[in-house]
Amino acid sequence: MKAVAYQKAGPLDRAGALQDVELEKPTAIGRDLLVKVKAVSVNPVDCKVRTGISPSDGSWKVLGWDAVGEVVDIGDKVSGHSKGDQVYYAGSLIRQGANSEYHLVDERIVGNKPKTLSDVEAAALPLTAITAWEMMFDRLDIRSPVAGGAKAILIIGGAGGVGSIAIQLARALSDVTVIATASRPETKEWVEQLGAHHVIDHSKPLAEQVKALGLGSPSFVFSTTETHRHLDQIIELIAPQGRFGLIDDPESLNVMGFKRKSVSVHWEFMFTRSMFQTADMAEQGRLLNMVANLIDDGRIKTTLNEVLRPINAENLLKAHAVIESGKSKGKIVLEGF
Repeated sequence: MKAVAYQKAGPLDRAGALQDVELEKPTAIGRDLLVKVKAVSVNPVDCKVRTGISPSDGSWKVLGWDAVGEVVDIGDKVSGHSKGDQVYYAGSLIRQGANSEYHLVDERIVGNKPKTLSDVEAAALPLTAITAWEMMFDRLDIRSPVAGGAKAILIIGGAGGVGSIAIQLARALSDVTVIATASRPETKEWVEQLGAHHVIDHSKPLAEQVKALGLGSPSFVFSTTETHRHLDQIIELIAPQGRFGLIDDPESLNVMGFKRKSVSVHWEFMFTRSMFQTADMAEQGRLLNMVANLIDDGRIKTTLNEVLRPINAENLLKAHAVIESGKSKGKIVLEGF
């Protein structure tokens, strides 16, 4: 089968950073589905893995943790899916990725593709929707108020893949006021269209801008990027007893500043359930089905921004370059082999 892979981790500007290869078609056993991949999207985790993790000597590492496709075979322990199902999912970090014609995925983390979306529109959603949902409703619990805090959430990096869906989920499933950050005219317009009540500029001090809104101190802060750069501002602006969450990877994070406000700190990593085979692993499949229902009911929409065709090394290199520039808006999706 066709796939895009690499053998040695490193930067994009080198030979073999990503290559078009032929690999053996996998076989479904146990709880696995064999999916014929139709579309994939690119996330920052793709770039992080490509830069820092080399496969075993002589083997190929396939990236890709967002996919849409058709189930063409099932393992002997599969109970929730059948051949012919149209599905979408984010896969597992400790298995081969979905940048291949056929892909194995545990049925418990797979949802039914939204009926009203095309393959490329659906492929933009799984990883970011799971991340945003788990952070806001499982970790930060934004539907439970903080005494004295403003019923508001500040989403730092509102125009990125996670921020773009977080804004919509917060609006659709809670009554909190959504403050999103964006620094360019096109990204400010993007987050406004997605439903942010207020937009502030993350290239400027955040606390002063939040105070100027007149809402009070936000109960919740969700940092999707550059947390190290904004930490002091977050400590200043968040409500006492508020809840703070992050998903990026600062080299260090001194949270002592939160102590006097008794702020809780939450890290979200959407691969935790699949990596550790947690008892509630199937929640991700159910979550994706709930997101599909929200899409089909017209309450949220895809965060797709750009489509590249076909799925090959050349186009994936282009997508990785955009992600690494830090100026992406929404999601980049690739379609077809």
